[in-house]
Amino acid sequence: MTIITDSTGTSCSASIADAFKDAMASLCSPVTVITAMNEDTPVGATVSAFSSLSLTPPMVTVALDRRSRVLAAITATGRMGVNILGERDQELALNFATGGIDKFAHTPWHPETGLPRLLDVPGWLGCDVARIVGGGDHVIVLGNVVTLEQQPTQTLAYRNRRFGIHTPLPTPVRM
Repeated sequence: MTIITDSTGTSCSASIADAFKDAMASLCSPVTVITAMNEDTPVGATVSAFSSLSLTPPMVTVALDRRSRVLAAITATGRMGVNILGERDQELALNFATGGIDKFAHTPWHPETGLPRLLDVPGWLGCDVARIVGGGDHVIVLGNVVTLEQQPTQTLAYRNRRFGIHTPLPTPVRM
């Protein structure tokens, strides 16, 4: 897979970088574990920079660090799994956010169409990579959804550096 556009940008001051991190932390983001196979070894990482892109065809976007082993495996295979975490999956999210450990050692999973699928998570998307686009210290992976499954449960969210779930507001009454 080749990177079709590349915008590495310029460095910014520490104060702008810190303010940007705080501003982005104030946004509510979904929590996913992105997985791929590195030859016969599963790799994965917790990612909150994930969103839908298109309905026709069904597509998603995932932002990954350029140095990520998951990105290397995705680039090599052209495929990725998106495991959408639920309200009881905080430990799973922390496990896959930790570097330098075998993240799959104590995590139940099975191969689903050749991709590592975590067991008992409320959502699963199997994707073929459509394109990889560079942007600063990360890249955006555009994925065509080829298989999916969803369970009716609360999904995990991340906001202000804490896990949570979405609580709907009362519907306003219109006059």
